[in-house]
Amino acid sequence: MNKFLVTGGAGFIGSSLVNALIQSKNQVIVLDNLSKSNENNISRWVDNPNFKFIHADIFDLNLLRNAVNDCNIVFHLAANPDVRQATTNTKIDYEQNLLATYNLLEAMRSSSNCKKIIFTSSSTVYGEPEIMPTSEKYSPLIPISLYGATKLACEAMISAYCHMFNISGIVLRLANVVGPTSTHGVIHDFITKLSSSTTVHPKYLDVLGDGKQNKSYLYIDDCIDALTHVMKIENEMAYEIFNAGSKDRIDVLNIANIVIKELSLDNISIRLTGGVEGRGWKGDVKEMLLDSSKLETSGWTLKYNSREAVVLTVREIVSRLHNKVNVSSYENLAKSRN
Repeated sequence: MNKFLVTGGAGFIGSSLVNALIQSKNQVIVLDNLSKSNENNISRWVDNPNFKFIHADIFDLNLLRNAVNDCNIVFHLAANPDVRQATTNTKIDYEQNLLATYNLLEAMRSSSNCKKIIFTSSSTVYGEPEIMPTSEKYSPLIPISLYGATKLACEAMISAYCHMFNISGIVLRLANVVGPTSTHGVIHDFITKLSSSTTVHPKYLDVLGDGKQNKSYLYIDDCIDALTHVMKIENEMAYEIFNAGSKDRIDVLNIANIVIKELSLDNISIRLTGGVEGRGWKGDVKEMLLDSSKLETSGWTLKYNSREAVVLTVREIVSRLHNKVNVSSYENLAKSRN
């Protein structure tokens, strides 16, 4: 039986990963300060003998060392999840992404038991690549956001620690992950705007940028499958990188129209803000499509394309909000592809 430490394990992706790990009869320690997450996401496991929750900050070094020593594999998901936040707070990505990762690696360096780390990185490390789909071999990597820059710096630090201190590291560069418990992102923003109690009779949906932002979306189930898959890979190299994303893209205007349709709203006009060069904000990557063939060659199978991931997410959120929309199965979604 493996014993895992999941940093950020009460968050959107983290809690879904914890569910999968415990259901597979593994022991799991969650370390989360709950600043961007919710303890309710993991409350179902409180009485499970294979589960332990530590409500603490990754900057508590003594506690972090003890948690690391008590496991043999780390899933490092703790991070600032909101790319936009750096437009008003330039420290947050440095502290929550880079410094937090350094602290974790230092704890692993001094541990005799825990020598494997799986890190959730991001497609934002590529910046705006000239080649799409973009493979792990693409260069140069020129991120255009502080979030992307610190994720890339985390990758570099993990690589260095792996090569210098006998640690094994796997980096998973994720596309935009969506699912019903997500607390940020374009789907969450649109539904919040249109279903807010302050919006009794909405007439408009404001869309940041020019609406042509065209990206790949990864459904949460596919994301968790990717994470648990790479965990089992016996990598011969000390450090390895994999992309995980769908093979298609969908633009923001299409997502807005899906949300309007699934909320059964009529006569809603979409207003485009224009943004900065058509972006939602400075640092927003307008187009993204990852080449995930390396991960697929290793045995990972994608279930949902981008449109299916968006539709399924919207329907699940709306169903939870209004208890009136039946969530379609994958097979029904596949039949309704455009």
